[in-house]
Amino acid sequence: MADPAKAKVLAGFFKTGPGQYGEGDRFLGVTVPQLRGLLPQGRGLSLRQLGPLLASPWHEERVLGALLLAERARRCQRAGDIPGLRACALHYLAQRAGINNWDLVDLSAPAVVGAWLYEQPAERGRLKALAASPRLWDRRIAMLACFHFIQQGDPGPAYRLCRALLKDPEDLMHKACGWMLREAGKRCGPAGLKAFLARHGRAMPRTMLRYAIERLPEAERKAWLEKTR
Repeated sequence: MADPAKAKVLAGFFKTGPGQYGEGDRFLGVTVPQLRGLLPQGRGLSLRQLGPLLASPWHEERVLGALLLAERARRCQRAGDIPGLRACALHYLAQRAGINNWDLVDLSAPAVVGAWLYEQPAERGRLKALAASPRLWDRRIAMLACFHFIQQGDPGPAYRLCRALLKDPEDLMHKACGWMLREAGKRCGPAGLKAFLARHGRAMPRTMLRYAIERLPEAERKAWLEKTR
């Protein structure tokens, strides 16, 4: 399935050059829809058998491993298999060195880490620990895990982490936080989002702010941009 021409495009898109966030990553040139088409073949794999995919030097093989693990976690959640969901999440966290770009995080963290922590409140301190990590991808895992909470109608963890990450130096985290704030306002009601903006808008990086207010009416967006300038 490899396509060398696509591989070159993907290597540029995911910033694999010297000093960039994806430095040194290698691509085969296989798209996510193609990888999703392989999921039925991998559903019988054990967690141990997924290990080589998640540890692969090839980006798309790691994506396939993350997709398979996310699908497995969803099946566990639907079946009420909390021990199985926990096993998926712990395996994911142990293998997260291979979850090292934004697409890998975004495709898997909500369904694996987010779903487990939603079901296990006693473990939610892990969100704070991941958000405090010096590793960019750990912080993004924490932020995207909150998407599952938002989807269940609980935006609290997202607001708390966004507040803790206001001074994060990475643009990819500004985008992730703004995205989760936008989803919290969209799915859980705008009141919480507007309260967050009123309290923290002036401290928010502009990228985070712009993402957060994207779904508000145009007049409100302009007002917030001006008010927090």
